[in-house]
Amino acid sequence: MSLAAAPGTGSTSTSPTAASLWRGGRGVLLVALVVVVGAVVGVLLGGLGEGRPLDPADASLSGGKGLAQLLRANGVQVTRVTSVAEAEAADSGDSMLLLSDTSSLSEGEAERLGSMSADRLVIGVQPHQELLTPGVSSAEKARTRSREPRCALPAATRAGSAHMGGVTFTTPAQATGCYPAGGTPTLVSYIDRDRTITVVGDGQFMTNLRLAEDGNAALAMNLAGARPTLIWLVSTGTAEQAAGDKSFYDLIPGGVGWAVAQLAVVVVLLALWRGRRLGPVVAERLPVVVRAAETVEGRARLYRARRARDRAAIALRAGFVDRVTPRLGLPSAAGPEATVEAIAERTGQAGLHVGAALYGPPPADEAGLVALAEFLDMLERQVKQS
Repeated sequence: MSLAAAPGTGSTSTSPTAASLWRGGRGVLLVALVVVVGAVVGVLLGGLGEGRPLDPADASLSGGKGLAQLLRANGVQVTRVTSVAEAEAADSGDSMLLLSDTSSLSEGEAERLGSMSADRLVIGVQPHQELLTPGVSSAEKARTRSREPRCALPAATRAGSAHMGGVTFTTPAQATGCYPAGGTPTLVSYIDRDRTITVVGDGQFMTNLRLAEDGNAALAMNLAGARPTLIWLVSTGTAEQAAGDKSFYDLIPGGVGWAVAQLAVVVVLLALWRGRRLGPVVAERLPVVVRAAETVEGRARLYRARRARDRAAIALRAGFVDRVTPRLGLPSAAGPEATVEAIAERTGQAGLHVGAALYGPPPADEAGLVALAEFLDMLERQVKQS
């Protein structure tokens, strides 16, 4: 029986080079870079439109959490309310009511706010303005920028320049106007029925974005922190009412659109990267064609040169068992006893001789190895013919 052998030919290095690694991985790196850049842009652009303006619990750029924390640090109790009833319940008699958005309030609710005894700070032009700031009406729009107070109001003079504008107001009698734009004030403060009412054209100076500029923080604290308790009304009715009229697609966050666009770009780039490599299969010519018989003879010569009769016997026995076991109907995990018994029963050979040929000691010389090969060949032919 012949033995498999491999000739002592030289080996060819197949280790990847730096150039091959770069060619294989540059597409993946490009796609990963596009995903990362798209995600960062999506987060930055998506974060610009979020947040509720002038909400004491909102930490976004347009929120008012920074001012709320400054007021609390200076002993002012900041109470966030979302309804007129909560605002009335929080009025302690020595309070300041801050109104930044009353668009969802009815005329009756605005009248209830107007009748409260608390001082009032109104941001911008609001619906039912005559009920909230009696005697004050809007005049013209004004660009919001850094302006000087140019008035005698202590809260403004102590703060100095501030980011003011938005809209100007006509001032009632005995009112103080500050931060003028074209001669008309953008901040008006006056007393009405023992209440101090202050109205400003734009509340950007109170937001987290502008609070650290000019004297914005000082002006915001002087106006909103004039009383021990600040009742900060945040309107939520508009969003709640509008949600009932929106479709399912309107309720999907804006960031989802950016995510879908990023995935589309990635798919297109991946298709271009992989698509240009598609083509007909190329048959590669082998440098040397070695016949199976040559490899068997070469390996046999190596075993003979090293007198490795034990290894040769192991190879012969293992090959015989692998070829014969399926013909005998035995599982691949069958043990030596089951294998010897099945071969002896099929061939009629003595089980002792079969066991010694398959699992006995290695041959002592080359003649014994040749005899083992011939015996195994004979057993295999008998199994095939039975």
